[in-house]
Amino acid sequence: MKKILLLVSLFVSISMHSQQKNNRFTQFDISAPLKGNSTYGEIDSNGVRSDYWFLPDGLSLKYGVGIHREKWVSLGVQTGIDWIATQKLVAVPVFANFKLSPKVSEDVRVYTQVGYGKSFGIGRGSLIGIYRKISLGVENDEGISLFIQVSDFGIPFVNIESVTSFSIGLSVITF
Repeated sequence: MKKILLLVSLFVSISMHSQQKNNRFTQFDISAPLKGNSTYGEIDSNGVRSDYWFLPDGLSLKYGVGIHREKWVSLGVQTGIDWIATQKLVAVPVFANFKLSPKVSEDVRVYTQVGYGKSFGIGRGSLIGIYRKISLGVENDEGISLFIQVSDFGIPFVNIESVTSFSIGLSVITF
C-alpha cells in the first residue's frame, strides 16, 4: 500500500511541477517480445527454409508521463499492458521510469532507461510481482526512437520463478 501511495504522489508531484516550468513529456511505446527460433535453418515440408533467428512472441503497449530537464534526464510514471504468448501471460506493469539521453550529434541521442515498480498478472488469479526493465535506444530530435529492452515481471509461474522478456520496439515522446 505504501508503494502505491508513493507512485501516486510521484505522479501528482510530476504533474504539479511540470505545469510550472513546461518541462513535461508524454511517452508511448510499442514493442514486440522476441523468442529464439528453434527451427532456424530447417526446411519445412513445403521446402521453405526458416531463416529468422528470432520470432515475435507477443505485444507490449505502454504509456507514461513525466518531467525532463533539457531532454537529457527525465523521470516519469508509466503503465501499459504486456502479452507474452509462449508464457500465456498478460500483465499490467505500473512503474517509475528514469532516463538518461545524452546527444551524440546535433539531432541524435542515445539513451538508457530503467524502470522499477509492480506487475499485475491478468486472468491467472492474484499474481503480483516486482517489475524491472532496462532499455537502450537511439532517439531523433523529434522524439521518435528505436529501442531494445529486457523486462522482468517477477511473476512466478508453474516451474519458473519469474517471466523475463527481450523486446524490440518503437517509442514516441512529445515534449
